[in-house]
Amino acid sequence: MGQVEQRELEELIEIRERKKKNIFTYIKFLLIPGYIMEDLAIREFEYEKTISKRKFIRRLKSILTILGIAIILVIVSFAVFCPWIAPQSLAETVDFYPNPQHPSQWPYQPPSSENPLGTTYFGRDILSILIWGARVSLTIALPAILMALIFGVIFGTIAAYYGGWIDTIIMRIMDMFLAFPGLILILVFIAMWGLKLEYFIMAYGILGIAGYSRLIRGSVLQAKDLPYVEAARASGAGNWRIMFVHLLPNCIQPIIISFTFDIGGIILGLAGLSFLGFSDPSLVEWGFYINQARAQILDAPFAVFWPGFMIMITVLGFMLTGDGLRDALDPRLRNI
Repeated sequence: MGQVEQRELEELIEIRERKKKNIFTYIKFLLIPGYIMEDLAIREFEYEKTISKRKFIRRLKSILTILGIAIILVIVSFAVFCPWIAPQSLAETVDFYPNPQHPSQWPYQPPSSENPLGTTYFGRDILSILIWGARVSLTIALPAILMALIFGVIFGTIAAYYGGWIDTIIMRIMDMFLAFPGLILILVFIAMWGLKLEYFIMAYGILGIAGYSRLIRGSVLQAKDLPYVEAARASGAGNWRIMFVHLLPNCIQPIIISFTFDIGGIILGLAGLSFLGFSDPSLVEWGFYINQARAQILDAPFAVFWPGFMIMITVLGFMLTGDGLRDALDPRLRNI
């Protein structure tokens, strides 16, 4: 018998033995309660994982969530491409002295073909103010939120994992920040440091640490006694690895949802500070121009309406996106 025939014979025997084994496996699966077929379990796991991803994407495809994402994309496009989109340059928009090309006392002008949304004093284009203001709002909101998120997650995870006096000290410090009104604390920080872009970022970042540390602490407290944490500890993983490799990825869901909501909150709070007069004059901030135009609200309502509309639509975009993420990540909705 040749080698080729011998190999074919061995393959036929192997196939026959596999079929017999499969037949016995199927009989055990049908007759023995609780019997698990390894191949079937793997296929079921892969199928459930695929279905879970599809359900997550399907829940994100709600009309309001898509609207929120579209609004955010428009605002981000304004912030990134404002030098090419805005009719006026940044220098022309923030200059507080008369533009030589315009009369020295040029009042608010209504919308025209040259300025679709009208102008403020000295011919400053309102459309340019809206576009350049998007960059300032995101430049302050995103770094401040990231600062609050990083430090809040670190402090909250450490406090929940170790507990005891470490938890007490960290949480009492956070409670001190939460006990005071946020606006008052920000005004105190600004009074100490000044009206500069980096100081606004630091003020909002420090103020947000307490909220994120409280949020992540509650999630870690619920998860730190689960079996997978004990298994990681038994396998020799250190405390820092358990906290930030095993615990944190399983507790990050509420943080992701809160992240999108808080971006809109910071933008709204920044506009409120600017409206009260606490803003850097060198920045194009929507709230500042509302404050500047409020005395002309009867003669030039468009100068107040458009910056206010921009604030509203930006905050609404982040709120709708955050609401959609909450619905998509909610475990109670996974079977819907």
